[in-house]
Amino acid sequence: MSVTQLRENGANLPVRPVTAQSLLDLKRAGRAITALTAYDFPTARLVDQAGIDLILVGDSVGMTVLGYESTLPVTMDEMLHHTRAVARGVKRAFLVADMPFGSYHASSDEALRNATRFIKESGAHAIKIEGGQRRADLVRRMTDAEISVVAHIGLTPQSIHRMSGYHVQGRSIEAIESLYADAAALQDAGAVAIVLEGIPREVAAEVTTRCAIPTIGIGAGPECDGQILVFHDLFNLTFSSPAKFVRRYADAATFFGGALERYRCDVTSRTFPADAESYHLSREVAVQLEALEEQPGVCARADDFVQSEIQDSDKGPFAEFAKLVPAGRG
Repeated sequence: MSVTQLRENGANLPVRPVTAQSLLDLKRAGRAITALTAYDFPTARLVDQAGIDLILVGDSVGMTVLGYESTLPVTMDEMLHHTRAVARGVKRAFLVADMPFGSYHASSDEALRNATRFIKESGAHAIKIEGGQRRADLVRRMTDAEISVVAHIGLTPQSIHRMSGYHVQGRSIEAIESLYADAAALQDAGAVAIVLEGIPREVAAEVTTRCAIPTIGIGAGPECDGQILVFHDLFNLTFSSPAKFVRRYADAATFFGGALERYRCDVTSRTFPADAESYHLSREVAVQLEALEEQPGVCARADDFVQSEIQDSDKGPFAEFAKLVPAGRG
């Protein structure tokens, strides 16, 4: 296995990490907040070095990396594993970890224990939970326990069965008023930011105006304080048709596919590895090895030893083997 030595880009300049206060300052200054998902060390490193403000280790890892049909099967252990990997690659961004389905639903005590694990064991700076007003008490309790919480309303993927699929939310007056109340309750409870997913642009704009904390949109229009997308959506690595709100910035599937085909062809045609990609003995050792290989009877002497042991003893370790070797063979 080959792993090249990792090096920092440029000089080792001090990096000012992004914090919850930094995100709030960006909102107040009218500057857009950038956010992306990441699920492993190399991806996190690339995203962080690109200057992205917020990195989310989303439970979307279940669909993009683990091959699940939805986010629901993702476990705490899986989320902790991927968050740890991402944390090792992050030097600047504000790191948020999704709490998976079932990890905060049974009781507030269990939710607090699980949230604490993300901060203590995985290196996350904050956790994210889905749900509106009904999560306000939980957000307040986590905030009181010094755990920063990013809320998530609108289209909440963990509610796929209740919502009967991935459908845009907030299309009726009643639903819109409910979203306004959700955002207000979560802000009052201490959430440091709110993700708005899959809601009409006009509704997201009003929520953003009403909220003193940052809103991060995904399929919620350009008026949100920031935008987030799934990393694999940006680079055509989802093996499915993109959602309406996705903009693809590169076709990594085609790029990787072409490179993999070239590799396969080079191996099967024996043009890889080339001599320049191979290691060599020093001239001195090569000469010694050549001389050793030219000595007569090197292999024959080893064979003679085995035969003598077989012929001289009908007991011991060679006894059974002797029965299988024809007489005179050597």
